[in-house]
Amino acid sequence: MLFQSHDHPSRIDRLQLLALGGLLLVSVAFVYSATMVTPSAVALPWYNQSWVHQVLWYLMGLAAAGVLCLVDYMALARWSYVAYWVTILSLVAVLIPHIGSTHGWGARRWIDLKFFQFQPSEFAKLAFIMAAANFLSRPLEELRQPRIFWKGMGLLFLPFVLILKEPDLGSALVLLPTGLVMMLVAGTPRRYLVRLVGLVGILATLFVADIFYLPVGWWTVPMQPYQRDRLAIYFGCDYTHFAPRNATPAELQRLRQKELNDAYNVRQALISVGSGGLTGKGWRQGTQNALGYLPRAVAHNDFIFSVIAEEEGFVGSVTVLALYAVVLFTGLRTAGQARDRLGKLVAVGVVTLLFSHVFINIGMNIRIMPVTGVPLPLLSYGGSSVLVSLIALGLMQNIYIHRKGY
Repeated sequence: MLFQSHDHPSRIDRLQLLALGGLLLVSVAFVYSATMVTPSAVALPWYNQSWVHQVLWYLMGLAAAGVLCLVDYMALARWSYVAYWVTILSLVAVLIPHIGSTHGWGARRWIDLKFFQFQPSEFAKLAFIMAAANFLSRPLEELRQPRIFWKGMGLLFLPFVLILKEPDLGSALVLLPTGLVMMLVAGTPRRYLVRLVGLVGILATLFVADIFYLPVGWWTVPMQPYQRDRLAIYFGCDYTHFAPRNATPAELQRLRQKELNDAYNVRQALISVGSGGLTGKGWRQGTQNALGYLPRAVAHNDFIFSVIAEEEGFVGSVTVLALYAVVLFTGLRTAGQARDRLGKLVAVGVVTLLFSHVFINIGMNIRIMPVTGVPLPLLSYGGSSVLVSLIALGLMQNIYIHRKGY
């Protein structure tokens, strides 16, 4: 039976598993749709096709999640600091030439294991949640001490800085709300958090002012050129504003063309979402993707939501959001039913991390957030992201299995 009576509660959270299953099916269908649009892709052997790889990642992730459910999460938490420092070492290793590999824009984010492109930043997020939950599940009196607060912030900022160094701005940023929400729920004095948020707000304001008002070549914030371009596009900067006073018409035209080129991906993603209408063009009938206007290199990962929105329209988009809502709200329910503060904090951390990913990724597809390369959990193609998301939900099930009152 799907729903059990109050006298015989379900051992597992079946509602969350149903929503999870729905997201996995949607992902496989639309990774297939996004990638099987060219004769060369169709001609590949089945075992080299992206949708098959995605299924394999799912099977591996579900197996790992299932194994985690066999061990009480309190026993797992004893190893949380070990896992945390292992991921810190991997974040350092990925920055070393000939160990870390680069893709796309030259960011050094992966370790090539031949059979698998290991992305340490994804696993660092989960290790941070476990270590932070273990650290914060101490008596409330200790949490009121300033030194405990700063130790907790050190636990957060160490992976944050290393991930930012890769550079991977999106993955670094999702650590901030995750850590702050966990500290708030744990009982950290709000005055500490308010001051911290205020400081971050001031730095963000100075950061935006730097992008808007300083001429090209005068940047004071150390960033990669592509990151500056993405933020400039998001804030609607006119590139000609940064031209020299004596710029020739040819130079101004070059800047206008560069602005159009830099905005291309975002513009095509927005067209894809809007062109789907109410019910979409139909599975594998999306012209933006099929004709290559939505770049094929990113259609099945960063912009998978645009593919879904074009082919299934508003109805399909809302269905995806509803499935995520079920996963997140059942996660909050698990946090409320957890038998101890450790389980509560792990569940809250996982929910906040997943929500941050969903909000940023879908936001950049509809241009309310800048493009940062943050994957859409469980839907975007990718090994590390898929494995970490499923392991995180396995931890959630573990907490539910060992909840109070069972």
